[in-house]
Amino acid sequence: MSKGESRKVLDLLQEYVTRPENLVRWRWSRNQLVLFDNRITQHYAVDNYDGLPRRLHRVTVAGDIPVGVDGKESYAIEGTPRTTRRSPRKRAATLRTGCVHMLGALLARPGRTPRLSGVLSSPPIGRAAPMPSTTPVETPTDTDGVSLSHGLKQRHLSMIALGGVIGAGLFVGSGAGIAAAGPSIVIAYALSGLLVMLVMRMLGEMSAAYPSSGSFSSHAERAIGPWAGFTAGWAFWVLLCTAVGLEGIGAAQIVHGWLPGTPEWAWVALFMVVFCGTNLAAVKNFGEFEFWFAALKVGAISLFLVLGVLALAGVLPGTDSPGGSNLTELLPNGGEGLVIGLLASVFAYGGLETVTIAAAESQDPVRGVARAVRTAMWRIALFYVGSMAVVVALVPWDSPQVVEDGPYVAALDRLGIPGAGQLMNVVVLVALLSAMNANIYGASRIGYSLVERGQGPAWLGRVSGGVPRVAVLVSSVFGFLCVLLSYWRPDDVFAWLLNMIGAVILVVWIFIAVSQLRLRRRLERETPERLAVRMWAFPWLTWVALAGMVTVFVLMAREPDTRVQLYSTGAMTLALAAVGYAWQRTRARR
Repeated sequence: MSKGESRKVLDLLQEYVTRPENLVRWRWSRNQLVLFDNRITQHYAVDNYDGLPRRLHRVTVAGDIPVGVDGKESYAIEGTPRTTRRSPRKRAATLRTGCVHMLGALLARPGRTPRLSGVLSSPPIGRAAPMPSTTPVETPTDTDGVSLSHGLKQRHLSMIALGGVIGAGLFVGSGAGIAAAGPSIVIAYALSGLLVMLVMRMLGEMSAAYPSSGSFSSHAERAIGPWAGFTAGWAFWVLLCTAVGLEGIGAAQIVHGWLPGTPEWAWVALFMVVFCGTNLAAVKNFGEFEFWFAALKVGAISLFLVLGVLALAGVLPGTDSPGGSNLTELLPNGGEGLVIGLLASVFAYGGLETVTIAAAESQDPVRGVARAVRTAMWRIALFYVGSMAVVVALVPWDSPQVVEDGPYVAALDRLGIPGAGQLMNVVVLVALLSAMNANIYGASRIGYSLVERGQGPAWLGRVSGGVPRVAVLVSSVFGFLCVLLSYWRPDDVFAWLLNMIGAVILVVWIFIAVSQLRLRRRLERETPERLAVRMWAFPWLTWVALAGMVTVFVLMAREPDTRVQLYSTGAMTLALAAVGYAWQRTRARR
């Protein structure tokens, strides 16, 4: 490379690295060195960097010193002045200069002679122009140079956001909560719903600023450190894979009730094959399945709410309005019943994270995330709190049918709807299959993202046809293994696995809150234009959310049924954190 060409490269990099955090990673792709920015909106490629480390994937900042990290060693600028007392403008300029010097040193290392393709042109101030290349490069890419596709459309994301909030837990697990809390279950769902709204707002803020298939795992790594991304990512991967098996078992039990001569495991296997196949084919298949699943769920719950409101108003033919006769005892089992209902309601809000994972493969990630987050409040209020209010107003809370048949079946029977039980079985089956499909997708993308960041085996992140097919297969196989364990070792291994994932979602929420606390200040200081979604009343509501999560942990420790889950999840989290920290220290020493 001539001196003039080298100068052009450094000039381009200097314009690109306006902040050290902007350079998320470098990736080797078919003899190209590819740079990615945080929004995953552009790539910057230089051809034929023979001999460069194949896993040189990011530039970070350690103690105000720019550090480039690959799979084997890191590169720091010794003597970079500390700038903690400088103004933000001077601090950013010093770090920017240090990063450019470091990148220039990498380009000039012996035995690493780059050859440029295309013509380099000076980018406009504050923004880097893509480096032309003879080989097309898409983002994000894997180690073989094949990218994830962007096949999800806005209608897919909109319906995933709308229907993702209606999980199987709403139909299946709410009966026990009503039996324990009585009419105060509405308060329990409202309180837990407020917490979930805050979590979604925090996650939406980060995902709109930094769209990534790793979602909160990527944010935790960026804000806290690689060990945090490792811990949150792998814990959530185990949760999703186990949930795939549980949802398959629940769906198979419903079909077995219709066709009692067929084995349940065969139905689970069939569902696994169908959804594994659809996820292997293309991301748009996942989007289409979720679109129609969500449409059915939204239609069913909306019809239920309409019928319930008409019955309560006394205008539904053939029914008499109960008025407020079922709401005379707000706390029939006292505060302890409310606590049990609150714990049941917190874990019913599963599946809300999927839209932020899926947004990275959409045509407009920022717009998709922003719209999903801004509509989260009314979706939670309508579908969860609203439906619980209708149920407890229509049916006595202590009716045995609420637990035995489910609250929605009990309510529809109260309205005289024929075949209410079978009708709700169809809705629950759709909800379970939807969750199964979404969890296979989510687990595969979380696994892929972990590998992309060097936190998992490379073979797991292989992409073909725009899909991380190995990750899809492994996630599905893990889920089916959980099903087999439920038959082979139901009382020890399977029970231990269920306890281990019991509080994982709370651990993930804590990582989200801490990450948002740290990244929000960084964004406001350095790139405020990325704040397309803002957390309300920052930082006070973030601290309120953290306090709420700690409260839920304390309540879990008080209850014998949830204490084991808390301790088991804590042990798994500590083990993952230890492994992640050891891995981080090992990479730092190389």
